[in-house]
Amino acid sequence: MKTMMKILRDLTPLNRAVCSLGYDRAVDYLREVLPFRVISVPSSRKHNGWVIPPSWDVEEARIVKDGRTVYDGAAHPLGVIGLSKSFSGTVSLDDLRRHLHYDHRHDDSIPFHYRQQFRSWSRDWGFCIPKRIFDQLVPGDYEVVIRTAEAPGAVKILEYKHQGSLDFTIVLGGNLDHAGAANDGLAGCVVGLEVLRRLRYRKTRFTYSLVLSPGIIGSELYLAGLNESERSRILEGIFLEMLGSVTPLAVQESRRSMVSALHALKASLDQLGLPYRTGPFESIIVNDEYVWENYGIPMLSFSRFPYPEYHSSRDSVEIIKEASLNEAVDALIGAVDRLEASPLVVRKFEGTICLSNPQYDLYVDYGQVALGDAPSDQRRRMRCLMDFVPALDRPVSVKAVADHVGLPEKETLEYLQRWASKGLVDLV
Repeated sequence: MKTMMKILRDLTPLNRAVCSLGYDRAVDYLREVLPFRVISVPSSRKHNGWVIPPSWDVEEARIVKDGRTVYDGAAHPLGVIGLSKSFSGTVSLDDLRRHLHYDHRHDDSIPFHYRQQFRSWSRDWGFCIPKRIFDQLVPGDYEVVIRTAEAPGAVKILEYKHQGSLDFTIVLGGNLDHAGAANDGLAGCVVGLEVLRRLRYRKTRFTYSLVLSPGIIGSELYLAGLNESERSRILEGIFLEMLGSVTPLAVQESRRSMVSALHALKASLDQLGLPYRTGPFESIIVNDEYVWENYGIPMLSFSRFPYPEYHSSRDSVEIIKEASLNEAVDALIGAVDRLEASPLVVRKFEGTICLSNPQYDLYVDYGQVALGDAPSDQRRRMRCLMDFVPALDRPVSVKAVADHVGLPEKETLEYLQRWASKGLVDLV
């Protein structure tokens, strides 16, 4: 069986541009690990202004001065800017420098220049080089050759689904592109893969799916390709990012105020004794989460961002620690265990029920201060629970509800079971 580290070593060196032979090789490789379904979206597909770039691969990329190769852009997947145009000619130093990009943080690293992959209608040629080489260039003429192979592209999305007894689905997402990078995207993919590999032969209540795709455009095309019924079955998700470095874990919340996976993941991390920080939506990282949220699907982010090697050639397998990957997997499996253990509350009514009516008998008397009946903290929390149930706009775990109102899960469940006995909610 291929380990997470083995997969990272094999796939990191590939030039996994959005549409490329390197990305296709990664797809074929991962399908041998899990029986993924491949969703291929051709370049003819038009959606919301997104343009699928051509399939693009670098065949040759050199800067030559006086017969000597000053820089070989094909030696590293980041050596040529993403979706660079082909070019051949003689240029001056000033002209060459206008087409060179370097990492302003480190003299010896190559930066990740990716924006043209999302703006294929406006492209230039160029190299990404270490700053020390940029600084060593001398005046004169340079021979430049960038030779690429292009063809109509297709965005390929991998989906693996573990069917549970319920159609309600928890999604784990990751980015499979990012040329030459180990932590950015790929480390999250292998963590998600390992989680689904462990769930593969386990009976679960929830359905769990792993969706791996190129950043942003892949998530958008995947969600746009689902019909309304399919999207409605996706309860919530966790986007997995940069989980292999030694930097601290971070859990970024959804835009929505209550997400079952958030409570489950934090409880799992706490039990494992793993330090982590939390923050509101977009306070830690901005990635595909916002795409899922725009379709009404709460999406957490689970990452080790920031890390110093981000978007550079320093993001290699050497910075990945197996212990970091395993911590993330253990935390996610623990979250799954908690999601499986806590019933899901599904509201079955609209509006406001007269809970004091003997037909229901669910009213919690808060007390009246003016009559000398000061409410206790317990009654206040139970009243919050009573008022909260009619506001449930989507299914959520009993554990999440209990944490929200500050009551023990057992007490919360007992009260919700009374609602279920009246046909007002389902507990599944």
